[in-house]
Amino acid sequence: MSKPRICVVGSGWRFTSGISYYTCRLSGALADHAEVSAVLMRHLLPRRLYPGRTRVGQPLAALDYDPRVEVFDGVDWYWGASIVRAVRLIRRTRPEVLVLQWWTGVVLHSYLALVLAARSVGARVVVEFHEVEDTGEARLPLVNALVRHGLRRVLARSDGFLVHSSFDRSALRQAYDLTGRPVKVVPHGPYDHHRALHRPSGEPGVCRLLYFGTIRPYKGLEYLIEAWDSLTDAEAARFRLAVVGETWEGWTRPIEMIEASPHRDRITLVNHYVPDEEVTGFFADADAVVLPYLRSSASGPLHIAMSNGLPVIVTSVGGLTEAAADYGGAILVPPGDAAALAAALREVPERRGARYQDRHSWAPNVAAILSFAAGAADARSGREDGSDRSDGADGGAGPGGSSGASGSGRYSGVRP
Repeated sequence: MSKPRICVVGSGWRFTSGISYYTCRLSGALADHAEVSAVLMRHLLPRRLYPGRTRVGQPLAALDYDPRVEVFDGVDWYWGASIVRAVRLIRRTRPEVLVLQWWTGVVLHSYLALVLAARSVGARVVVEFHEVEDTGEARLPLVNALVRHGLRRVLARSDGFLVHSSFDRSALRQAYDLTGRPVKVVPHGPYDHHRALHRPSGEPGVCRLLYFGTIRPYKGLEYLIEAWDSLTDAEAARFRLAVVGETWEGWTRPIEMIEASPHRDRITLVNHYVPDEEVTGFFADADAVVLPYLRSSASGPLHIAMSNGLPVIVTSVGGLTEAAADYGGAILVPPGDAAALAAALREVPERRGARYQDRHSWAPNVAAILSFAAGAADARSGREDGSDRSDGADGGAGPGGSSGASGSGRYSGVRP
């Protein structure tokens, strides 16, 4: 029996982001069960408009694609011949399912062209949402209106949707009319490519805290610094805090608070996007991770922390509550509450050295996408029974479940 053909569309490495890693890991997991191609967005937008413009094109990622995946890298924002070559790949490989990773309106015009190409060869179209809307785009009324208008055109031509939480499923259904089409909840897969051996501290009894990720208004870093500042000198002496992240949207308030902190000498600030080997090192050095988001659908840093078995203080917002629901190392606090964060910080040293099991795998993601491929095969053979048009809660398998698809993504693809 031939394997289904699946094409994954997402972010490439030139504008490296969390979606770049997700696209790579998902493609590798699918390659265990399907013939997989990947179409990457290369020049995501004009460089001068990108918040991380100074690092564009730098070799930051150590991860590489599974050699079984045919990769086209990629489509440029201004198209030229790049969109022609992407369309040719789709027409040549004739995927049964086209899976679009959605995270920003910048890709809308390219996605619409790829959807039309996929439809011309009879492919089903599935949109996987990492955010229903980007927070930066949502703050700009004209941009937000244009993105919503364009996204409706893509969604109207789509057969189904994947989200990472029931929270996002509700938000997506409230924002768009998806009548008669499934919205399947599949958890974010693990980011165990950043798993590392824990490195002991040179300061016995000191708990090393890590904030990791971009510094943007919705990340809530200022509340962590406020909580940090509320510690007494004796309490602060029990900790070291590393803040590692790139500033976006001109959000400099947390950096200003760090510089003015009474405990500044116990904070390490790395205010830029770090390459993979440094990412792994920061998590190897951490005793606990703190993620004080004000809103979020999913979090790569949360999944890196869980893959390392670390205690993690995380706010109970959006999809993060569900992502951490079965993780024993999670300490949930309300968003925007510096006092609650400070109380959680005081609790963390008791968990120093503890390691917890991360139950996430790529199996649910793989099973959900394969279900759309099976539906496409049934439709071609005249056996369409509508069985995949329900609102499946997990796409056929839970995080530890069995669906006949391991979704292991066993090829690590980490460059030496």
